[in-house]
This record gives sequence, C-alpha cells and structure tokens, in this order.
Amino acid sequence: MTLAGGTPSDAPASSSQTGVESSTPTCSRAGCTEPADWNVNWRNPRIHGPERVKVWLACAEHREYLEGYLSSRGFPVLVTDVSETVERVPDVAQ
Repeated sequence: MTLAGGTPSDAPASSSQTGVESSTPTCSRAGCTEPADWNVNWRNPRIHGPERVKVWLACAEHREYLEGYLSSRGFPVLVTDVSETVERVPDVAQ
C-alpha cells in the first residue's frame, strides 16, 4: 500500500512522521521501537552522487529487511555499526 506522497506503508517511519525524538537511536522500520544497532547507509543514484548519504537505523531483527528493501530498488547500500559514520556510498557493482 502507498500512502499520500508516494511513501510505501511498509517503509520506515521517520521521527518527523511520528513526532517522537529520542536520545537513544531506534530502528527505522515502521512500528519498531527497538534500539538501533546498525546504520543502513544509502542513496538514490538517479538524483544524488556518492557523497550524498541517507541513513536508516536498524535493529538486529530488521537489518536485512531494510537493506533488502533499498537494494531491491537498485540503491547502493552500505551497512555499518550504528556508531560509524560514512562519507560516501559507492555505486552498486554491475
């Protein structure tokens, strides 16, 4: 199902959508309130270069789901520990 604005209903909810801000990072999967263990770093190569990095947070249970959601759409994805910051997400190997 797609929400108004073209966002799939199973896509992660952002803090601006939920209105909740927390000092403990939580998983970006819609409805999940577990602490985040992973950064799912990604970008849309059709509109951004490798230096543009978007980050979804993932708990252990949802890491593979979020990574698969993005990579199935052809987006470059790089998963790192939640404490790591990346400067670039390279293109997907063809």
